[in-house]
Amino acid sequence: MKIFKNILCILFALLFINAGLDKLFHYMPTPPMDMDMKKVFEAFATIKWLMPLVGIIELLGGLLFIFPKTRTLGALVIFPILIGIFTHNMIFFSQMGLIIWAVLFIIWLWVVFENWGKYKKLME
Repeated sequence: MKIFKNILCILFALLFINAGLDKLFHYMPTPPMDMDMKKVFEAFATIKWLMPLVGIIELLGGLLFIFPKTRTLGALVIFPILIGIFTHNMIFFSQMGLIIWAVLFIIWLWVVFENWGKYKKLME
């Protein structure tokens, strides 16, 4: 079971590392978008520092999530990104996006519950 969890966590981390690198270097093609989504992304583009910041957070969170010793901190770093993914998919109601988010959230919850003792120390 530990090997399965490590493989899932590495895949989870690689997904966020790839997303972060794409926000920094723009190497993946942009999918077609409807007009409302284009307006949102044009608004994000006017804030020059926003997408690089999100990319750095995704990259850092993914790198921390790979290694078991730093996975607890990585889960904290990635949490706001997961909330953003959920919010985006709910606003634009992307069923496939919500399914992907649900899988990512379940993996994240698994890691959080396994490391709950470490989080309790932070809250004391």
